[in-house]
Amino acid sequence: MKRFFRYFLNGLLIMAPIILTVWIVVGVIDWLDSLLDLGIPGLGILLMILLLTVVGFIGSSYLIKPLIVVMERMLIRVPLVSIIYSSIKDLFDAFVGDNQKFNKPVMVKMAEDSDNCKLGFVTQEVLTSINIEDKVAVYFPHSYNFSGELFIIPSRNITYIDLPSSEVMKFIVSGGVSSL
Repeated sequence: MKRFFRYFLNGLLIMAPIILTVWIVVGVIDWLDSLLDLGIPGLGILLMILLLTVVGFIGSSYLIKPLIVVMERMLIRVPLVSIIYSSIKDLFDAFVGDNQKFNKPVMVKMAEDSDNCKLGFVTQEVLTSINIEDKVAVYFPHSYNFSGELFIIPSRNITYIDLPSSEVMKFIVSGGVSSL
């Protein structure tokens, strides 16, 4: 019976991540396809990919960029809309695009008299705009969560890590289970 249970758990450990990944991917594809339901499965996604690519191409044009800036300024002036828009834009800018924010992984010594450290990402190296010197802003993502905390840390407690940000993020989010 012990051997049967061990084989069962082993099978579960092998199959569960595969099945859950496929289930999530299929669910997202179905949801995206349903946004533009054209009667032919997959046509909505294809149309959405083409539309986003065309918008990206047109948006990168020097003639269109000023119009985008004007539109963003208008959105930022509307009280409630500005909070939503700027938060979403900052979140997307942090992970993708030319201005990625989580690109400086660091190890932070949490106290002078301790060897305990945390892994995070420097988000601001200069804080003179808020009258703070010799400190940096470090964001610490939480494991298995879409949240984190921002700390203002003395510069002397920061050690930059020469690894790809994506690997450090994966290590943090997995709770240290994945390898660096």
